[in-house]
Amino acid sequence: MAPGGNRGWLLRLVIAFGFAQGAVSMARPAVSYRALALGADERAVGVIAGVYALLPLFAAVPLGRRTDHGRCAPLLPVGVVLIAGGCALSGVAGSLWAMALWSGVMGLGHLCFVIGAQSLVARQSAPHEQDRNFGHFTIGASLGQLIGPIAAGALIGGPDMAGSSALALVVAGAGAAVAVTSLWRIEHPTAGASRREPGPRVPVGSILRARGVPAGILISLSVLSATDILTAYLPVVGEHRGISPAVIGVLLSLRAAATIACRLVLTPLLRLLGRTVLLTVTCLLAALLCAGVALPVPVGALAAMLIVLGFCLGVGQPLSMTTVVQAAPEEARSTALALRLTGNRLGQVAAPAAAGLVAGVAGVAAPFVMLGGLLLLSSGIALRAPSADVAERAAGHRRPAVGQDVPDRADDRRRCRETKG
Repeated sequence: MAPGGNRGWLLRLVIAFGFAQGAVSMARPAVSYRALALGADERAVGVIAGVYALLPLFAAVPLGRRTDHGRCAPLLPVGVVLIAGGCALSGVAGSLWAMALWSGVMGLGHLCFVIGAQSLVARQSAPHEQDRNFGHFTIGASLGQLIGPIAAGALIGGPDMAGSSALALVVAGAGAAVAVTSLWRIEHPTAGASRREPGPRVPVGSILRARGVPAGILISLSVLSATDILTAYLPVVGEHRGISPAVIGVLLSLRAAATIACRLVLTPLLRLLGRTVLLTVTCLLAALLCAGVALPVPVGALAAMLIVLGFCLGVGQPLSMTTVVQAAPEEARSTALALRLTGNRLGQVAAPAAAGLVAGVAGVAAPFVMLGGLLLLSSGIALRAPSADVAERAAGHRRPAVGQDVPDRADDRRRCRETKG
C-alpha cells in the first residue's frame, strides 16, 4: 500500500496506542502513590520514575536500526506484553527496588511500542501528510493520558493507600493487554520493504549532524520531561497541599484533554503560524506555566494553568517527529526517530533524578521551575530550527529533506566553478 492510502491502519494504531498509553498513564501516578505508601521520600520517587527510562535508554538505537528495513510490526505486540507485565508486577512488588525494576520493564515495553508505531506512521505517510498523521497518532497518547489518571484517581485512596495503588497497577496491566485486540488487525503495509537488500548503515553521527535533528530531539526531550514530571510529581505536590488523589487525577486529565484539543486543530494552526513560530510560542508559554505550577495557587487556578499548559505541550511531540523525519536521510528515518526517543529517555532519567534532588533541597514545587528553564531553552532552539512552510507544502510545493538537498547544492557549486573556469 502506498503512503497516503487507506488510513484504517492509522485508526487501529491510534486505538491500540490509547490503551497502551492509558495503562502507562494510570500506572505512573499509581507507582508514585504506592512508593510513598511503602515509605519512599521525594528522592526515592524521583529515582523510581527515572528507572522507567533507564532500560530504554540503551535499547532505542538498536531497535531503530531494526525497523529501518521494515521490521517494526513485531515490536507492537512485544511492547504491549512488556507494558502489561511491568504494570501488574509493580502492583505486587513488595519493595522499592522491585518496583523500580518493573517500572523499567514497563518503560522498555512503551519504547518498543512507540518505535514500531512511529516508524509505521513515518513510512506510510506522504511528506505533506506527516504533520497531520503524527498529530493524529499522538491523539492516542493523549487519550490514554486523559483516561489513565482519572482511573488511577478513582481507584487510589482511603486508609489502605498501598493496597489501592496496587489494585490500580493490576488494572492498568489488564488495560494494556486490551490493546492486542486492535493490534492484530494491523497489517504491515510495507512488508515488502523488509525483503530489500539492506544498504550501508548511516552513522549515528551523520544523523545527529543533519540540520534539524538536534533541535527536534531537544524540543521533544523538553516537552516529554514536562509531561513526565507533571505525572510523577503532581501527586507529591497534592500530598503537600492537601489535594486528594481523585482531584489530582482530574487535573492531569484536564491537561491531557487540552493536548487532544491542540492536536485536533494542529493543521489549521500550522497553516496560520508555521511550524517555527508555533513551536517557539508554545514552548515559551509552557515555560511560564510550568514555573507557575510552583506557586501555591487555588485548585481552580491550577486547573486553568494546566489546561493552557496541556494545549501548549501538545504541539511539541508531533512536530518534533516531523522535523526529525524530514531532516534525516530516508534510509535512516527509524534510527533518527529512535535517537529522538533516546533523547526522550535520557530526559526521563535525568529530569526525575534532578527533580528529586531539587525537591529534596528546595521543596516539591521546585522541579516545575527547573522545567520552566528547560522549556525556555527549547523555545530559543525552536526559533533557530529549520521548518518546512506548511502552506507551501499544502499547495503542492514540497521542500526537499535535509538529506536530499545537500547533493543538489554541491552540484550547483561544481557547475559554478566549471563555468568560471
